[in-house]
Amino acid sequence: MKTTHPIRLTALCLVYTLAMSAQSVDKTSDEFRARFLEQIPSTSLSSTHGDAMMLRVLIQTGNLKRGIEVGVAMGFGAIHMGMAFERTGGTLTAIEIDPERAKGARGRVAEVGLSKTVKVVAGDALAVLPKLEGEYDFIYIDAHKPDYLKYLKAVEPKLRKGAVVVADNVIVSARAMADFLEYMKASKDYESVTIRASDEKRDGMLVAYKKR
Repeated sequence: MKTTHPIRLTALCLVYTLAMSAQSVDKTSDEFRARFLEQIPSTSLSSTHGDAMMLRVLIQTGNLKRGIEVGVAMGFGAIHMGMAFERTGGTLTAIEIDPERAKGARGRVAEVGLSKTVKVVAGDALAVLPKLEGEYDFIYIDAHKPDYLKYLKAVEPKLRKGAVVVADNVIVSARAMADFLEYMKASKDYESVTIRASDEKRDGMLVAYKKR
């Protein structure tokens, strides 16, 4: 009778065990996703944990269905928001101007099983936003600061009554987006407030509700 060498048998068992373990990992579980999020490299462009959790809470408590993210970077915030939209039965269109960052974020979204919920689009948001179809009830802006008002204006006709608008870095970069902040303050269409969800970057977010 032909026998298998002990070392080869051990190697085969190890390969089989690793394969079965990979198959048994539930990439949609909160535990797996939490561990995965902890491993995403943090850069100066990344959302902090506190900010990302605030976005999740806003989406879930508002039962929001169709969202937009302007400025994806590593995909940390997109995954957090994607988890929220998955729970509400909604979708997120995440726009990133840098093709390589968009590719990396798209891969990370896939790693946690959110490809059906989050669509990462590579391109300039000022060109992508006007082409989006249908109505939206959420937008998160965290890209080129002097263009914040342009981003909002590009999508504003598609924002339904009751939509939530969130803009990041409104304290540190207030001068760069002065026209946006003045517009939100003067507009009768929005109620807004600036909040700090995280002390890590000593900055804040503007959160607005579209009244009509």
